[in-house]
Amino acid sequence: QVQLVESGGGLVQPGGSLRLSCAASGFTFSSYVMSWYRQAPGKERELVAGISSAGGTTNYADSVKGRFTISRDNAKKTVYLQMNSLKPEDTAVYYCKAVAHPNIYWGQGTQVTVSS
Repeated sequence: QVQLVESGGGLVQPGGSLRLSCAASGFTFSSYVMSWYRQAPGKERELVAGISSAGGTTNYADSVKGRFTISRDNAKKTVYLQMNSLKPEDTAVYYCKAVAHPNIYWGQGTQVTVSS
């Protein structure tokens, strides 16, 4: 059974940090491109960051460049999102996504709220 389980979300003050994790099971994690998306209330889901299957290539949305870092540990079947210098506009539900054509898997999401 395929599972992507996100964790690490919560309430943080502006300027703070959080580290999200997404633990995978039920598929060959090391063969999949992994991404983090987020969806704020009333907005479309948007790509935050992505990482290639071996971890050598990453990409980021302009809004998070220099603040967020995506990484993965294929031995632990886990992808991470380190989020620093958080802003209120980063408030959203964060989802991880796994892609290896033709398969696409999503996690259930974890809430991140940035507020004082």
